[in-house]
Amino acid sequence: MPVPSPRPLATAAVALTLCLAGTGAATAAPVPQRTAPADCALPGRTGWTDEGHDTDRTQFQKPTGTHRVLTLFVDFPDAPATGPTDPYAAQLAPAADWMRTASHGRARLAVTPLRRWIRMPAASTSYDFARGLTFEAHEKYLRDAVTAADPYADFSRYDMVYVVPTKAATAIPFSPTYLFDPATGGVTADGTRVKWAVTFGQDMWHWGFKVAAHETAHTFGLPDLYSFTGDTHQYVGGWDVMGNIAGAAPQYLGWHSWKLGWIHDGQVACLAGLGRRTVRLTPVERPGGTKIAVLRTGETTAYVAESRRAEGNDRGARSTGVLVYRIDSSAATGEGPVRVLPPLPGTALDLAARTPGQSFTDLGTGVRIDVLAGGPAGDTVRISKG
Repeated sequence: MPVPSPRPLATAAVALTLCLAGTGAATAAPVPQRTAPADCALPGRTGWTDEGHDTDRTQFQKPTGTHRVLTLFVDFPDAPATGPTDPYAAQLAPAADWMRTASHGRARLAVTPLRRWIRMPAASTSYDFARGLTFEAHEKYLRDAVTAADPYADFSRYDMVYVVPTKAATAIPFSPTYLFDPATGGVTADGTRVKWAVTFGQDMWHWGFKVAAHETAHTFGLPDLYSFTGDTHQYVGGWDVMGNIAGAAPQYLGWHSWKLGWIHDGQVACLAGLGRRTVRLTPVERPGGTKIAVLRTGETTAYVAESRRAEGNDRGARSTGVLVYRIDSSAATGEGPVRVLPPLPGTALDLAARTPGQSFTDLGTGVRIDVLAGGPAGDTVRISKG
């Protein structure tokens, strides 16, 4: 979901000139240049959630290690809860295993539910969710929940907070992420500042536990990959939970795994200048091996190829093979910072994985990606530029 921001988001126009070519081999081999993986890392340019590798770890949570999460269940004077909190906790519980699998064990959610209803001091309709949630209104909602729960919990023991409303609170329809503003006093309890939180809405009953994976990743610095305008899933379809939460292949993109430190530089093949490389890719759903091949095309742009398989968190994937996408770290959240590139015009994005014999070409940058082979172990690609 869009993250209410304490400051304006920078925007950038994204212009793509793409030419999809056939399977013929390149006619001339450019002079190769050896480049380190760090040469393909891109700087962020939005000052908020984006695809850059220089995420501000003061404002955004460290994406590795164990994250201690306290879950608060809240009701309201105009929307009292009925029944126990257990079904609400159970709805989100699978998110912990899902995140552990997605990160290959590098990120763990240790979730502690406060198993009681906490009465909020104001009506559910007073928090402005329906009228357009501002950062200030969202912070007030979180502050009210934390203050009401403070007699029952020690907030100094936790890194972040989940707030779950009763089903009766229909005025709380969606699930935004709270990211603190270092310039303000914010929300404090037990001598601790609450820096990161997800306040769930009724959409958690539609999206299921993966809404927690999506929103928690915002606290790590990931942007929304769905579109804020026009066709909602025009950019990445069902690839990556930061796009369509209910997508067929919601495993985080290999680029995101690199940005978050879930894979290391040695698992990235980089071509930052002219040259050609042949790369054997191991599926992103599995640990180990080379995960992404990156061709840098500008200060904030690159193409990425990765191998995808219908297993793990992607067991429902509608296509398998090599996924090719464009990164623009100057593009704001919701404005297409990642764009998946299908093998043929008009191909549904969920069917965009390429198979041996297919290729991608961008004549404007001289980039070409050829899928040479594929099998149970992964895919082999040749990347070239020049």
